[in-house]
Amino acid sequence: MNKIKQSTNYKFSGFDTVQLAKKYGTPLYVISEGIIRNKCKEIKTDFLEKHENTRAAYASKAFLTMTMCEIIESEGLGLDVVSGGELYTAIKAGFPMDRVMLHGNNKSYDEIEMAINNDVGRIIVDHIDELYFIEEIAANMNKTVKVLMRVTPGVEGNTHKYIITGQKDSKFGIPLDKDTIDKAVSIAMESKNVELLGFHFHIGSNLFENDSYVTAIETVMKLYKRLKDDLGFHAKELNTGGGFGIYYTEEDVVKPLKYFTDSIMEAVKGCCNDLDLDMPAVIIEPGRWIVGEAGITLYTIGAVKDIPNIRTYASVDGGLPDNPRPALYSAKYEAVVANKCNMEPDRLVTIAGKCCETGDILIWDLNVPEIHRGDILAVLSTGAYNYSMSSNYNKIPRPAVLLLSKDEERIIVERETYEDLLRKERITF
Repeated sequence: MNKIKQSTNYKFSGFDTVQLAKKYGTPLYVISEGIIRNKCKEIKTDFLEKHENTRAAYASKAFLTMTMCEIIESEGLGLDVVSGGELYTAIKAGFPMDRVMLHGNNKSYDEIEMAINNDVGRIIVDHIDELYFIEEIAANMNKTVKVLMRVTPGVEGNTHKYIITGQKDSKFGIPLDKDTIDKAVSIAMESKNVELLGFHFHIGSNLFENDSYVTAIETVMKLYKRLKDDLGFHAKELNTGGGFGIYYTEEDVVKPLKYFTDSIMEAVKGCCNDLDLDMPAVIIEPGRWIVGEAGITLYTIGAVKDIPNIRTYASVDGGLPDNPRPALYSAKYEAVVANKCNMEPDRLVTIAGKCCETGDILIWDLNVPEIHRGDILAVLSTGAYNYSMSSNYNKIPRPAVLLLSKDEERIIVERETYEDLLRKERITF
């Protein structure tokens, strides 16, 4: 355990980032436990305690380790997992399985079997064929499985096209065509081993307005009404997903959680009153919103290449393998030169990664002071979808993950070594 050292360098969650880089090496993922817990407290104060019959689950695909499972469990939230690997992590961490929901558009037999065998709280059904799959496995295990159906309400959130998920033309969910959705609900209602509780939707990621949530709720609540009248189905739950936007750059106008959740609850209550429906339990699934701003990535600057009258490239010792989002989504980030944070940023540079790939650019046109090899760069808001999407492209080992807790720092994921890269390889000649 290490105490905070006083410094004029850039500090994150009270810690000197330059000292962290020197001690643990770079690239280095740094996660603040305090920021995560403050986000969880906001969920409890402005949603769970404010509105009756509500639940919240952390969307673990944003960032998942066994330590993260322990933090989320201690805060009383549930867990949304989307693969066997994420489910296995939760199991190994001892996370309460009744608070786990399994998502996924193509769950394997083994994944569903693992979920049912470990008594997960909900399985989110993504298509009709999956109902038969779950029914077969549950029957073989002599168990009843609680499920929600993921539907596509035909609503498009205002975000990058690769992270819009609520439109009708989507690989996710069951479309709301009457014949299709009625068939799915009828199959579930007739099943002896499946208990359909309601529906789930997710309209996209990193959204900054609440109108698309309201529109989707109105669509799904009208579906509840019709299914009640036509099939006698009474929905008990509505999962409205996550996708609440966070701060990446000054272009982002971030809203508090209650901006979204108050409008969600108002819309559900209004629809229930207008349509004469019982109020369902309402669930949200924030992921990025909980952990995104709780993380930074530290790099060491290497080559500084000036192309006169065109551009200056400053290369760092990471890039695409530890943060693929700029290449995937044209994602934008802010950053500071951590050991020169009090100097005037009077020039523009482009932050390039070290991969043999033209698209390996982390930040275009960043304002910085004069920089040199050996300076430390802190890229902000990298807690979500950096570690979880990391790879070994170019045979580059993954960085370590460091957790900051009050006045302590702990490695929660060790840095990979070159030996780790070859551990599963076999020479067959």
